[in-house]
Amino acid sequence: MNEAPNLKDQIALVTGAGRGIGRSVSLGLARAGAHVVLTARSRGQLEVVAEEISRARGQAVVIPADISRSEDVASLFARVREVFGRLDILINNAGIGLFGPVEEFAAADLDRVLGTNLRGTFLACQEAVRIMKPRKRGTIINISSVVGFKGYPNQAAYTASKHGVMGLTKSLAAEVQEHGIRVSAILPGGVETGLIGDARPDLARAQLLQPEDIAQTVLFLLSLPERAAIDEIYIRRRSSKPF
Repeated sequence: MNEAPNLKDQIALVTGAGRGIGRSVSLGLARAGAHVVLTARSRGQLEVVAEEISRARGQAVVIPADISRSEDVASLFARVREVFGRLDILINNAGIGLFGPVEEFAAADLDRVLGTNLRGTFLACQEAVRIMKPRKRGTIINISSVVGFKGYPNQAAYTASKHGVMGLTKSLAAEVQEHGIRVSAILPGGVETGLIGDARPDLARAQLLQPEDIAQTVLFLLSLPERAAIDEIYIRRRSSKPF
């Protein structure tokens, strides 16, 4: 990969920033010089990450929000406008996973998964474009999943949400490229997070990707010259099959 990008004074918003991939991405962005806006539902988790960033001499702002709620998303981005006046980078990482056989899966659980993983990502993209478009620049990176292009048993709702994220990413990338905004997706295989134990209990933990691997991939995308764009990156465990 390229050298770490210089993100000095850029404003980056990371959803689901309180743990796992979101935490690692936030730390990586801060180390590269960005002012990081941390958002998730749990203020306590966000404050722990903000303290880690501060100890590393980075800068972070905590703004709790539930991205499945349109009013929370609107308030979050209004606050970003108020504090910074712009947004350079959006990392859509927030997501939940609920699993089980289709015939037993509750409609309310389906709504929760789609509400956070797909609707929340859509709403955040919408607000980010409204800020980025007048400035003719910006980067949106959606954290999808290997199930954005394949499927596993007992993951129908989660897989549907991540397929939706891929459709959103592809359409939005085509829509906003003329306005200088790049939109990409990262599709990780199994990552060592709290979600993986429920999703894939069959996987050996020692073989899993680490959140830092996804953070490095984010920084790689941000290191590209403005003339270049990458639509998607599938990052898999070395021990897994390519497809």
